[in-house]
Amino acid sequence: MISERFIYSTHQSMLDDLSIAGRNLLDLIGEIQTLYLADRRPWIIGFSGGKDSTTILSLVYSALLALPKEQLHKHVYVVSSDTLVETPVVVDMILSVLNTINKHADSDHLPITAHPVRPKPDQTFWVNLLGRGYPAPTQSFRWCTERMKIDPVSDFVLDKVAHFGEVIVVLGSRSQESASRAQVIANHKIEGSLLSRHTSLPNAFTYMPIANWSADEVWEYLMSAPTPWQGSNRELFDLYKGSNAGECPLVIDTSTPSCGNSRFGCWTCTVVTKDKAIEGLVQTGETWMRPLLDFRNELYHSTLPENKNNYRNYKRRTGKVSYQKGNIFSEDNQDVRHIPGPYWMEVRKRWLKRLLQIEKDILDSGRNIELIQRDELQQIRQLWLRDPNEPDWADSLPAIYHSVYDTDLNWIENDAGAFTEPDAKILEEIENEFDTPAEMMMKLIEIELSMTGLNRRKGILNRIESVLKQDWETLENINIRNFNPERQNSYQEIFEELQLQYEGLNK
Repeated sequence: MISERFIYSTHQSMLDDLSIAGRNLLDLIGEIQTLYLADRRPWIIGFSGGKDSTTILSLVYSALLALPKEQLHKHVYVVSSDTLVETPVVVDMILSVLNTINKHADSDHLPITAHPVRPKPDQTFWVNLLGRGYPAPTQSFRWCTERMKIDPVSDFVLDKVAHFGEVIVVLGSRSQESASRAQVIANHKIEGSLLSRHTSLPNAFTYMPIANWSADEVWEYLMSAPTPWQGSNRELFDLYKGSNAGECPLVIDTSTPSCGNSRFGCWTCTVVTKDKAIEGLVQTGETWMRPLLDFRNELYHSTLPENKNNYRNYKRRTGKVSYQKGNIFSEDNQDVRHIPGPYWMEVRKRWLKRLLQIEKDILDSGRNIELIQRDELQQIRQLWLRDPNEPDWADSLPAIYHSVYDTDLNWIENDAGAFTEPDAKILEEIENEFDTPAEMMMKLIEIELSMTGLNRRKGILNRIESVLKQDWETLENINIRNFNPERQNSYQEIFEELQLQYEGLNK
């Protein structure tokens, strides 16, 4: 068996004469060793699986491998953010690297462990998009980055801060990534130190060894020698070459640039116009990913202004219709723009069935890839049952899953409330006869049920008023009411009269 020292010496001999960014590489490794030995603050390496973070991981691993075992006095955590919607081939590669790191760090007696982190179960991409009906992310509403990337990594870092007092986060950030990133790096630099202050996490410091490297210099390093954990960067190089894309960096704060026009990241990303990564992979032979690309393109299609009304409810999740002035200085209503709400329930049901069918087809082809977690399906089902605008009285999700997989999961018992599909049909009949929205009656009945048996029914009027003040008409009638003074006054008079009648009945 080849010894670790032989592998390391071979790795080092290939790097002895290599200089990058005007600096001998062994000098940089010496710097990493000096900083590691300087104190007892543990290190956290942000690993995204791309070229920059792979370079950082390789440099730190090499530096620790060259130190005497008695000097390895503190731990190095490798943390990787798994959003659960990463490009499948990238996920496989990242998990493979993490497993390899854990295996070889243990055999090399290095204090290094790798840890994937995930978003909270109720904050995943599909739970928000399919469950709550959030619109697919855009440049102006990028709700995914904080929930799926920043928060999981920040929670990991803060947990170590709570335990150790302070930590050092080692990142593959480079000034050449963007002008804004270069400015952030410069602004947080500590004078006379190799470290910078973290932009948002207290007692966390950052170390960026390759801040001055170019992309070409990163590749020069990666392709100059095998990895110190016994492997090759050829697969990573082929993946970049095949996708014609750059990496999506590990995001630890809002200043970190998110995925740009060419990226490795979430296959569901609609912040960009086209997903060049998946397009490139499909063109180079990964044709099984074509349905993923088509699905992603429909999500993007739903974000275009001319298509929003076809996909999204005219009411927000609050039950109210919202507007925004295009020109805040306009004194009339000419520049008022309607803001659509969550995706229609029928759209979400259709997308979920399509997603499950794509997943089943991939599994049937022999690839062990799960596009949506079963825990996410449980979360989505409960959100559908309690949807504020369109409660799923039919409890459709188990049936959708069965229609695709011809089997059932161990579903959580339906505890959403007193309403079932037969109840919904009765309320719909009343709606047709008396022109009273079924959802409004349901909410009023729920208020009454919640107060049943209480000696004091304090606050019931406020709760009823909040339901009655929601928008229950068509968008056309709501627009007339909101922008026609005469109709506004008549609606207010009717509401006040009904309020007086109810107060009289209550007495």
